[in-house]
Amino acid sequence: MERRKAMTGELEDAVLKKPMEKENRRDAQHATGSSLVLAVQKVAAGYHGTVVLENLSFELKQGEILALIGPNGAGKSTILKTLSRVLLPIFGTVELAGQDLQRLSGNALAQEMAVLLTECPKPELMTVRDVVALGRYPYTGRLGRLQTEDEEKVEDAMAAMDLLPLRARDFRELSDGQKQRTLLARALAQDPKILIVDEPTGYLDIHYKLQLLRVLREKAGAGMTIIASLHEMELARLLADRLLTVKDGHAEHFGTPVEIFREDIIAPLYDITGEEYALLYGRSENCE
Repeated sequence: MERRKAMTGELEDAVLKKPMEKENRRDAQHATGSSLVLAVQKVAAGYHGTVVLENLSFELKQGEILALIGPNGAGKSTILKTLSRVLLPIFGTVELAGQDLQRLSGNALAQEMAVLLTECPKPELMTVRDVVALGRYPYTGRLGRLQTEDEEKVEDAMAAMDLLPLRARDFRELSDGQKQRTLLARALAQDPKILIVDEPTGYLDIHYKLQLLRVLREKAGAGMTIIASLHEMELARLLADRLLTVKDGHAEHFGTPVEIFREDIIAPLYDITGEEYALLYGRSENCE
């Protein structure tokens, strides 16, 4: 247990250099009344008319980070696909800055939202820089010519993901981790109001996981709203302003990490015993 606490402390130092920074950001958002960015109301989602997830409702403000947590197959990816319009809601509404998501044009949506799901694209004959530059095309018009601002966004995104040394490499020749970083950079280059990412730390080693979390924290501090599914519970706890627990097609709990990280919530979410929870996270003060 002591070793785990020490490792957790090191992780907190690495991800959150200033321990109170995330809390201060939440307080600042509350104090300034940050605008509502996303409103999800009584959404049922699924495939081919069959509901696999229902009664999804929550709201997010500008600059908030939401992490979806829950077991495999719970419905987290279905939620992300519905929020990003890959799937249409069977019931309910999703509003982006007060507008029905379904009424936005494809280009308008691309300027507001960047999406990285787990299905990896396979671009042909494109370098790392070419792939990252795709994130700017919602802004370039029909000719697809990058202006100075676009070039700067591409360079900044590659630098954030430590890709500048790989800029001329063929995307197909990259390792899985390098491909993931390239696709994350493409999403960052898009400079969206909302970033939706499914398992963004997949394929990344610990160095690049921590680097990504720092970048996401910085982007949120600058006003970007971020929604991510995460399997690493400790990373979700450290990164997120809000957590949404998902199990068996139901969004069960929505709240802050302090509200959600309790034995009586996490243990049944993952079908673990109280003793197993205590071994992983320490004994909860909320449960006897």
